[in-house]
Amino acid sequence: MAEKRMLTKKVTDDDNFMSLSASAQALYLHLSMSADDDGFCNQVSLSMFKAHASVQDLEALLSKRYIYQFENGVIVIKHWKMANALRKDRYTPTAFQEELKLLKIKENGAYTMLGDGLVAERLPDGCQMVAERLPDGCQMVATDKNSIEESRLDYSSLDSFCGEPDEPSAPPEEIFIKIPLIDKTDFDVPESLVSEYQETYPALDIRQKLRSMRQWCIDNPTKRKTRRGIRKFIGGWLEREQNSGRFDNQPKQPKPQQQTSTFNRMEKSGIDYDSLFGDGKIGQG
Repeated sequence: MAEKRMLTKKVTDDDNFMSLSASAQALYLHLSMSADDDGFCNQVSLSMFKAHASVQDLEALLSKRYIYQFENGVIVIKHWKMANALRKDRYTPTAFQEELKLLKIKENGAYTMLGDGLVAERLPDGCQMVAERLPDGCQMVATDKNSIEESRLDYSSLDSFCGEPDEPSAPPEEIFIKIPLIDKTDFDVPESLVSEYQETYPALDIRQKLRSMRQWCIDNPTKRKTRRGIRKFIGGWLEREQNSGRFDNQPKQPKPQQQTSTFNRMEKSGIDYDSLFGDGKIGQG
C-alpha cells in the first residue's frame, strides 16, 4: 500500500467543506491518511482520536457525504479517486471487495452508492460502534444501533471523547500596539508585556518607546525584525535607553534660585543712591 496520500482543492477549498468545524476537517484528513489504495478505512476510532474529533464531527462528514459508511463500520472517502491515482505496480487492491462492489465511480471521479448498501448517512439512525475503547482508555462511544435509537444519544455530553469537557477559553488579551515584522505580519504587544517591560525598566516611558519602535520599523521596512527576533530587538532598545541616562520618568529637579547681593536688591528697589550719599563723597565735612 502506498504511503503518500493526496487531497484535492476541489474538496478542501469548497465553501461546504470550510463550513465544517476544524476538528471535522482534521478528521477527514486523518481518515484519508489511514485509507487504503481504494479509499477504504477501518480505523475510524483511531482517526477520531488523532483528530480530537467528536461524534458530531463524524456525523457531519457522513451527512455532507464526504464519506460513506457500511454495515461493518468501514468507511470510504467519497472523492478518493479524484485525487489519488497509482500505477499498477504500486497499487494494492482493497481488502473490502464486497463493499467496493456496492460503489460506482461517477464521471468526476467521485464514488456513489449503487443501492441501499449504505447503513445510514446520519449516525443517530444507524451508527455502528465507533470504538469499544480508544487508545488512551476512553469509554465506549456507542454499543449498538438499538441502544442509540432508544436513547437518541445526548450529544451534549459527548463534546470530547476523553476526560472532562474543555474549559472555556480565556478572553483575548487587549493589545496595546502592533509592531510590523519583516514578513509583513505584525507582532502584537499585549498589555501584560507592557507591564512586564515597565517593571523591568521603571525609569522609561515604555509606551512611548514602543511607539517609537513601531515608527522606526515603518520608516525602515528592510530592517524590520523576524517574529523570532523581535523580543530581542525590543529588549535591546530599552536596555540602551536605560543605560543612556536619559530617563523619561525621572522627576524634574527644581532650578536653584539665584543668590542676589544686598546692593542688587537695593538697585532693583529703585533707591536714589545720590540722595542717600550726597555727591558720593562719604566722610567729607
